Amino acid sequence: MQLASVIAIYFLIFVAVAFIMLPFGVKTDEEAGHELVPGQAESAPTSFDLKRHLARAALIAAALTGIYVLNYEMGWLTGEDLNFFDREF
Repeated sequence: MQLASVIAIYFLIFVAVAFIMLPFGVKTDEEAGHELVPGQAESAPTSFDLKRHLARAALIAAALTGIYVLNYEMGWLTGEDLNFFDREF
């Protein structure tokens, strides 16, 4: 697999993981014990650490990309294995 392909796959996985991880670990002001500002939505997060979020997403994306590349090279799971309806490709 070419390096450019690995980088593109990593970027796609990174964006997906970063998006999926958005609701995890976020507290609202009510949960954190802070008072609401007038006009603030009750569901608004109290704080968001972008650097921490992106670092976590980068680590998870690196691991998932590594597993993907290993699967591609070793052939553990192929399209034939996922052919549940006995169709020919």
